[in-house]
Amino acid sequence: MRKYFFLVFLALFMGQAYAQVKDFRSEKPFPEKNEKSTFYTVQGERHGPSFFKKEVFPEVEYTPGEQLTFDSYHTVEVMYHWYEKWAQDFPEITDLYVIGYSFEGRPIYQMTITNKKTGKDTDKPAAYFEGGRHSGEITSSESILWLTKHLLENYGKDEEITHLIDTKAIYLRPQNNPDGSNLYLYTAQRNRSTVRPHDNDRDGLIDEDPEEDLDGDGIIYQIRKKAETEEEKKKANYIIDPSHPSGKLMKRVFPGKGDYLLFTEGIDNDGDGDYNEDGIGGLDLHRNYPENWRPDIGGDLTGRGYTQYGAGQYPLSEAETRSTVLWILSHPNISVVNSMDTRVPMHLRPPSTSKSEERMYPEDLAIYKEMDELGLSYTAYPWAGDVYETYATRYKVNRMTGDPLKPSPLFGHGPDFGYFYFGSIWYGDELWNNGAMKDYNQDGIYDDYDGLVWDEEENGGKGFKSWTPFKHPELGDVEIGGFHPKFFGQNGPTWQLENWAKKQALFNLAMAKRLPEIKVEAPVVEKLKDGLYEITLQWTNVGGLPVALEQAKLVKIVQEDRVSLEFKKELTEGYENAKVKIVSPELYDKTIYAGHTGKGEFKTVTFQVEVSGDEPVEGKIKLSSTRGGLFVQDFKLN
Repeated sequence: MRKYFFLVFLALFMGQAYAQVKDFRSEKPFPEKNEKSTFYTVQGERHGPSFFKKEVFPEVEYTPGEQLTFDSYHTVEVMYHWYEKWAQDFPEITDLYVIGYSFEGRPIYQMTITNKKTGKDTDKPAAYFEGGRHSGEITSSESILWLTKHLLENYGKDEEITHLIDTKAIYLRPQNNPDGSNLYLYTAQRNRSTVRPHDNDRDGLIDEDPEEDLDGDGIIYQIRKKAETEEEKKKANYIIDPSHPSGKLMKRVFPGKGDYLLFTEGIDNDGDGDYNEDGIGGLDLHRNYPENWRPDIGGDLTGRGYTQYGAGQYPLSEAETRSTVLWILSHPNISVVNSMDTRVPMHLRPPSTSKSEERMYPEDLAIYKEMDELGLSYTAYPWAGDVYETYATRYKVNRMTGDPLKPSPLFGHGPDFGYFYFGSIWYGDELWNNGAMKDYNQDGIYDDYDGLVWDEEENGGKGFKSWTPFKHPELGDVEIGGFHPKFFGQNGPTWQLENWAKKQALFNLAMAKRLPEIKVEAPVVEKLKDGLYEITLQWTNVGGLPVALEQAKLVKIVQEDRVSLEFKKELTEGYENAKVKIVSPELYDKTIYAGHTGKGEFKTVTFQVEVSGDEPVEGKIKLSSTRGGLFVQDFKLN
């Protein structure tokens, strides 16, 4: 009877444990899903506004169509629609899952692509590609979307892609910052970060001075103000650039030597003399990684050290970055990563705080330089190289001062975490170029002049709003105009989108095709004499990368490639009386440690096994390589 009552209680308890808990409150949709509201609201407590007028941009697809095309940008929801559809259409080679949740609680989707019939994703070499870390840099997300579609639609048709998916795992995260991306695509607001409130100007007020769309056209342009008062003339640091006859371009000069003041569109909400310096958010997810992290502005109490704007309260303080790092560390099979941004067309890699030769192993640097050239062969970007030196000095001279540019450190950066901490190939590539397709005036610099000429010649002048008179509530008579900040400055016009998304995706695909690939021969069994057998295993790394960079060996992200034998437990019990004894290796640990298999390297290992009796014995030989994969094969003795 007691047993009966216990079972009833257990059934009731288990029923309660698995019952769905329903909240008594009605579910509040995220603002992008609330069709009744004309305003977009962001979460968090701030001293400035938390709601903004909703906008509909013609460059953006807000509702998924029947076909996925790349002649418009796509919202997070539209992207997620396609990932959900692909997961249904390609169940044999995809897994779709929520990898984490954003600051506001939106799910962050990720997809694994691999042939499940050939093994688990974690048992294969892998690559990881990510977009959308910076909210407005949406071209990077489109490149991930393009690559996903390309892989899935060509599996079984393209020989190389089929082989890649059969033998490797590709991890794809299209949008790592859905809060910021939605704010960017549904309002006139722009930001680089999540929407977590942040005191950018350190005045004790949080997000109190955002940009405003003063003329109501849905776009935040620039304001130019002719200096009139003595105070304005002291600060004036822009002139109309004489190099272009239109009078559209502004050229920066030293304060007091200019005719104009230049601001982004808005008012001085906090009355500090600065315009729009503290808008929504401000934390930079690409400054929040643990490697070489430095405190945010004001965090250095000596005033003599380094700080990093947007770094966050501590490394991995942000859920979006934390979800990436913790997941990456649980998948040490990943050899290649690209976490992409926009606006400076460049293949961007570590180091971010030192010259390449100062901190990188020569062998690893040689591989990175090969990847640089591989990238340029697909994209024809003007630059490829490290953050600290190549990026910081790409124009050699400061155009205002004439001083030579010096290397500049960037802290808490993803590529540095990727190489120095995780021991992988890790890029933070930048897509798009503000329309500066070529050096039209041959001054050696790709700048706004080149962008304006291209816009006028190739883009119908749609990327630039002519300066238009406006009565500013604080500044009086001003003009509003400049480059379109979202779909020319930060991301390209839609007719350019697929070109940029595609060529970057093809470089990422080319890197994935160079992953380590261990080709294992069938084990060879040789009878040496009665009861004594030799088992030999041979393999070759036929891939384009070693199974471990030198840095990966240093930080112990990867283990040595190792080979072991497995028999039924009862066959190996009894020590010296066991029916099956591994006599070589002679050590108690019967694993053969084979080092790390380099690119093109051939390896062979041999075991000796002693068997008592004449009955057949079945066993398994297992090769385990952290980034080369897991291989298990059967063999028979007797």
